[in-house]
Amino acid sequence: MPIAVEAGRFYGKVWANRRLELAALSDTNPMLILSQLAKSYGARSLFADVSMELTAGVRYGLVGANGSGKTTLLRIVAGDESPSDGAVSMPKEARFGVLRQDRFLDDSKCIIDVAMMGDELVWRALDEIRSLESGAAADPTRIANLDEFVRAHAGYALRSRAGQVLAGLGIPTEIQEHALGTLSGGFKLRVLLAQVLLSRPDILLLDEPTNHLDILSIRWLEKFLAEYRGCAVIISHDRRFLDHVVSRVLDVDYETVTEYVGNYTDHVRQKAAFREQQEALIAKQEKLRADKLAFVERFRYKATKARQAQSRVKQIEKIEIQELARSSRRFPHFSFVPIRPSGKEVLKVDQLSKAYGEHRVLNDVSFLLRRHERVAVIGPNGIGKSTLLKSAMGLLSPDHGAISWGHETKLGYFAQDHAEALGSPETTLLDWLWQHCPDQPESWVRGQLGHALFSGDDAKKTIGALSGGEAARLVFARITIGQPNVLVLDEPTNHLDFEAIDMLVEALHKFDGTVLFVSHDRWFVSQVATRIIELLPNGYRDFPGTFDEYLGQCGDDHLDADAVLAKAKERAVTETSAPPADQYRQRDDLKRKRNRLKALPQRRDAALQEVDRLEQLLVAFEARYAEPGFFDHDNMTTVAQVQADQLATRQALDAAIQTWELLESEMAELERELAANDEPS
Repeated sequence: MPIAVEAGRFYGKVWANRRLELAALSDTNPMLILSQLAKSYGARSLFADVSMELTAGVRYGLVGANGSGKTTLLRIVAGDESPSDGAVSMPKEARFGVLRQDRFLDDSKCIIDVAMMGDELVWRALDEIRSLESGAAADPTRIANLDEFVRAHAGYALRSRAGQVLAGLGIPTEIQEHALGTLSGGFKLRVLLAQVLLSRPDILLLDEPTNHLDILSIRWLEKFLAEYRGCAVIISHDRRFLDHVVSRVLDVDYETVTEYVGNYTDHVRQKAAFREQQEALIAKQEKLRADKLAFVERFRYKATKARQAQSRVKQIEKIEIQELARSSRRFPHFSFVPIRPSGKEVLKVDQLSKAYGEHRVLNDVSFLLRRHERVAVIGPNGIGKSTLLKSAMGLLSPDHGAISWGHETKLGYFAQDHAEALGSPETTLLDWLWQHCPDQPESWVRGQLGHALFSGDDAKKTIGALSGGEAARLVFARITIGQPNVLVLDEPTNHLDFEAIDMLVEALHKFDGTVLFVSHDRWFVSQVATRIIELLPNGYRDFPGTFDEYLGQCGDDHLDADAVLAKAKERAVTETSAPPADQYRQRDDLKRKRNRLKALPQRRDAALQEVDRLEQLLVAFEARYAEPGFFDHDNMTTVAQVQADQLATRQALDAAIQTWELLESEMAELERELAANDEPS
């Protein structure tokens, strides 16, 4: 049996007990039922035997490594792709809202009209009313019926709701009557998102809804989704967004999909704990087998112990050591090692201003960037963040002001749109990277590609065949070999999965240089930035501190201040001494746990003895079957009784093993809790 399948069944047993917990938390009927769902491409299996129920009132985060099958699963649920096996079912009357980023949009349509089209039935009714009223021979009865339908569905408020949603997504009221074609590609996707949100869906499927959104719009979307009462399935690589929005997580890994209760951070903790549990159980099974094997090796040839040794041999044969499936998570290796240190003053920006026609994006921005600083440039889209970075890189000329780089600076630039930097789509990855380090041998270049998760024949892939995440990793590989001492990064986390983002953060922490970056990923900003520059319509704000410190000082809830305030309250509670009653309660709880931990080893050993006893009984049953004449016709009543006793013994053995495993798990958990407590155990 393939290891992946065997491990998948092993995991299935582990998660089975948790399904009761998941079911107990839901008091609504399922909106989506996935039955033995599977998807494979040739010999490659993305997931198999996925069965679960998704309910209304729950927002599910769909997570997994790039290429693990998240988007494929979403497309199967939406009906855009067929599964290899299994089925998806839902109520017939359920309405879908699906964010498809490749959907055709008519540029001649009015922006707000495109958004209103999301509520298709109401929009068609309103459109027909307008058509009938403008015609020469209006049908009063038909108009009355349509009017009744529109009123029943609050249709006359649709334009107002559409305006509010568009404004929340960063499209101001004054341009909502303009043609869609006046917007950039990123803002068109915002209109498409508004259309989906206005469709009044029972089931909402969103694939990377925060792409092309700035921090302000992401916060608005979080609050919108918090009030959504349907069934939502959301793919996102913004962990803070997922932490704020989702209440369950569907993790695509180990060639299956596992459901976790809680937000993204909860899921990470639970997944790691479950993995540790399974590794611990396997380790104990291996130790049990090793102990029995040692007994056999020691007493195999000793007459008084030969029978027991032979019994141990049979027991060893029955011990199954499960193999855990390999995770689809893969971690690239980013390492930025400067060729030399820069001067203390890295970049000086003096009264920088820039306008596109009448639209001014930068207004007298001035700052000095010093060595080892990590400066995040934040603000809404269209305010000039990328313009600032491009001006610093010499890719744009400012209308006013000056930019000067300091002594011995060597720049590494990650552009938001790096397609142009990658060049011809026909170039192979090996050739493209090699041209940036022609003096290095091929093996060294392949090693750099391997750090970016391109191994073996991947080096022969062409630039045009890369996904967004792969292209980003390739650009970072090129930056690495350049050995810059200053990194200028424009939305570096776009298209990267969680694993790559984690590795990028780790590399930036180790980087002995200076970082100037733009990002809408608040978790990334909070992990990296030591200084914040927020661009504003009338200027800018320069804050010498971390992102959380900045939010705490400015007190603005338009970013993430609610989380900061919650942390401040939590910190205040922690720093305040607990009331005496709470102290006594905590002390009693610790005492109870210590007493419990002292008693558990004896119970564990007793359970293990019971396992041994029942295993010996099963050996005895097998010996009965080997007795001459045991299966004779006149002995069938005895045979039936022995078979029934054997079955009961096997069931009792399974229960004894489960009891032993539970006791071991409880002991480990109590040891962790007591070790983590400040009081001596």
